[in-house]
Amino acid sequence: MVPSRRTVLAASAAGVAGLAALGGTTRGRTPRTVPATVPGDPDARIGFVGDVMLGRNVDDRWSRSTAPESTVDPAGVWGSTLDSLQALDGLVLNLECCLSARGERRPGRTYYFRADPEWAIPALEAANTAFASLANNHLLDYGPTALLDTVGHLSRAGIATAGAGHDWAAAVRPAVVTIGDIDVGLVALTDQVRSYRAGSDAPGTAWTPLGPRNPVTRRRVVAALRAVHRRDPDLVVASLHWGPNWEVRPSGRQRRTARWLIDEGVDVVHGHSAHVIQGIEVYCGRPIVYDAGDYVDDYVVKPHFQNDRSVRVELVVEDGRLDRLHVAPVEIVDERVEPATGEVAAWVRDRMRTLSAEFGTPVERDGRGLSVPLASE
Repeated sequence: MVPSRRTVLAASAAGVAGLAALGGTTRGRTPRTVPATVPGDPDARIGFVGDVMLGRNVDDRWSRSTAPESTVDPAGVWGSTLDSLQALDGLVLNLECCLSARGERRPGRTYYFRADPEWAIPALEAANTAFASLANNHLLDYGPTALLDTVGHLSRAGIATAGAGHDWAAAVRPAVVTIGDIDVGLVALTDQVRSYRAGSDAPGTAWTPLGPRNPVTRRRVVAALRAVHRRDPDLVVASLHWGPNWEVRPSGRQRRTARWLIDEGVDVVHGHSAHVIQGIEVYCGRPIVYDAGDYVDDYVVKPHFQNDRSVRVELVVEDGRLDRLHVAPVEIVDERVEPATGEVAAWVRDRMRTLSAEFGTPVERDGRGLSVPLASE
């Protein structure tokens, strides 16, 4: 971490008690055909972004409690990207802060992220947010009260969540969200800050060591995927807050985990946490976004990493086929998100093209952004 600088239908996956079951596999539930398809031949555009941190200076900038209400539009945090967000059928993001006016700072932490829900919820609604992953290392910064407030505020707004809850069963419970005409099942996990892990009767996050060779992880992940598959979604997403900060390439363990998840029935791997963008891999016609970077925050910019530059990844489904990804460069300017242009957009394109090429991923120019074909593999 660094210092400062809908129709949506959420449904709990049934049978989460089965998360205690041992081993097993979900392979065969979803044939790994190429191109990947969803039933009913729908068209959809689903957006994915990385960390959305609405606390500290971002909160000060946009909160109605710190400025006259007439001068504050919560949607302003999205800058000129708002139209693109609202054109999506739904947005999937990692919420890197709690949303509450309550709670006490958890001892032993260096950075604490909390935003006022009075502005943050309207902002998330304006961005067409369908799902917020809560499996990360900041949901418990202000203790269990603020964590539970976050879940409650999002639920009342019709924004689905997974990855944190009032106990372990709730934290690992998948969500099923209708985005456009597609039922999307989502599992959210993190390997960040073990002490934030939910207990059998204690609020926290869905923490687990992420790696297919770990028997505990295999048991937990396979059980979570079984739970979401029982809801019979059209598309399954694994949203992962994982890996070390400031690494521009995923580790071998992350690559093995991502491919294993797809083998087990996941259709999209949505990674975040490193504060920088990493490359995109296409495996069995399904995208692995290893890290989407930071979409909005107030962090000090490290020039070598340019952590104020990231992407919005849009999964384009045409006639029921996972056709391509559109990758739109963005940058953070004064605690808001703006479309990247000129040299900044070129830098993001070059970085994404270079890192993705290491996985053999074809990347094509698409206006100011990039296109990653999925159906041609």
